Amino acid sequence: MRKSDIRYPRATTDLRPSEGHIATKNSSNVKYGGHRRERDVAYMQMSPLIVHKKLTSLVAQGRNVTRRHHGDRTRKLWSRPVQRMAEPKAVVSKMRPARTWKRADKWSRASTVNSVERLPSEILMKILSYLDAAALFSMSHINKLFYQLANNDALWNKIYTAGLIKRKKREPICADEPLLKTAATEVQDRAAGYWRRRHFTSVAAYEMNKWKSNLRPISLHTGMPSQTERVLSNLHVSWELTVSDQSGRQCTLEPSRSQFCETCVTLWWSGGGGLPNYGQISTLQLHGVRRIALNCPGLKKPGWRCLMAKLDMEALAESAQVIGQDRLVELRLLQPGIIVGVWRDSSSVAFVMVTLHFHRLLERSSQGSSVCPYVEPIFRSPFDDIDPEYGLHGYQLHVALYNSACTIMSRSFPQIFCRRTQISDGLIQLPAISSTIISQHTRLSSRINLPWSCEALQGTVKNCCIMSLTLLDEFKTPFWCVGSPVSMEREKTPVSYDYDGKHFLIHYCDSDGQLKMKLVWMKEQKQLFVISLVAYVSVCKVNRHFNRNY
Repeated sequence: MRKSDIRYPRATTDLRPSEGHIATKNSSNVKYGGHRRERDVAYMQMSPLIVHKKLTSLVAQGRNVTRRHHGDRTRKLWSRPVQRMAEPKAVVSKMRPARTWKRADKWSRASTVNSVERLPSEILMKILSYLDAAALFSMSHINKLFYQLANNDALWNKIYTAGLIKRKKREPICADEPLLKTAATEVQDRAAGYWRRRHFTSVAAYEMNKWKSNLRPISLHTGMPSQTERVLSNLHVSWELTVSDQSGRQCTLEPSRSQFCETCVTLWWSGGGGLPNYGQISTLQLHGVRRIALNCPGLKKPGWRCLMAKLDMEALAESAQVIGQDRLVELRLLQPGIIVGVWRDSSSVAFVMVTLHFHRLLERSSQGSSVCPYVEPIFRSPFDDIDPEYGLHGYQLHVALYNSACTIMSRSFPQIFCRRTQISDGLIQLPAISSTIISQHTRLSSRINLPWSCEALQGTVKNCCIMSLTLLDEFKTPFWCVGSPVSMEREKTPVSYDYDGKHFLIHYCDSDGQLKMKLVWMKEQKQLFVISLVAYVSVCKVNRHFNRNY
């Protein structure tokens, strides 16, 4: 039998179902079940050569041919004939008009908050009861509804009571134990917000007692606590400057930078357009800020502001002393420890610098009120009626000179004293370095200057620096503590046989005493030497402290 004599079943190209044909439901890839299945079987019985010729002719006639996969076999199918188009016509795009509203995403934050707000208040209170203090404080900043719910006294009473129980397990003696017994019964009897404030106050007191013990180690060199910077950092103590102008407007600024040394911390506030002109400032207020450590990033943590200094600029405008200047700024000393840098070509403020001594700095920064500063307790030495010169000997003096770049000088002078016959002009003289004893003369590590920076500008004021003075009595108790910028001035003295260079004087004075430091410039060594250092203490201060009558 020849190959041409073989007859194959002829396939129809009309794939439409016959009239009355019902499509099968179980066929997912075949639109018309029975008719197409018979056609597929017929084509699968053809030889590959005939199938190829059929496909080629169909493509030439303009029919779409596609492939479908069924199991492990690949079937070649073709659809209904497609009419050829002479030329494609230009298609005009029909753009859908832009919507003026946008459907809220059901997973967006706004829709989530709105759906939560529609819950009953009882359910919301039940949800908030599982939160801690940090989460509850953060929830109060969402909106007005959550502010009212998160400040509920019952919630904060629960948190306060749980905190007391937790601290009571750590400490056998709890100062708030009477409040712990009545906390559950006095929720409604207290004013609104009482338990919230009570919780934060108790947490602050607990942290204060915990870290205050680290202030006990005293440095033998300075006489001050050696861990002051660490304690201030762990208790989240900072400082703010509030400036008021003559029109009554106020602005509160945080320090742009700070610098800690052995016995002092220096704070800088840059002007940057946030401060009024020097002549328009009415008051300057320095506040210490103590904040509670809460895990709520992006929010200001709860805390307290304590007034440390308040200056009336109208009264100090005339008495302000210019202690130095360069080609850009002029330094004006308002009071010991506070200077204002003023641009020389205008009356605007470039920066404000404040120096704070470590003596009771933690108490002054956290234990006062917003309108009244911390009052230091009066300490009196034991009475002594045997020693005729009681209160005139056994002193220890520590003096340091530094700037924002380095420490210029840091020395301690133990066992300095004053004879009763040396008291004059209401001052007790305590010499530390004598001009006649050359072995006591001290060389400075660098020249005396004060670098400053403000935004993109910076400079250096010559013959100015920051001085720290700490005077301890014979019981190693701080007696006189000072931290303030000082200036060095040229002194006209007779010719010295020991030193032939230029002589300078640093003179500090306040209500409690004075300090005089004489320096000389050595041309050969190109260095400054301290040839005399004397501290003068007020007789009234000594009489009050030692209960004497000098």
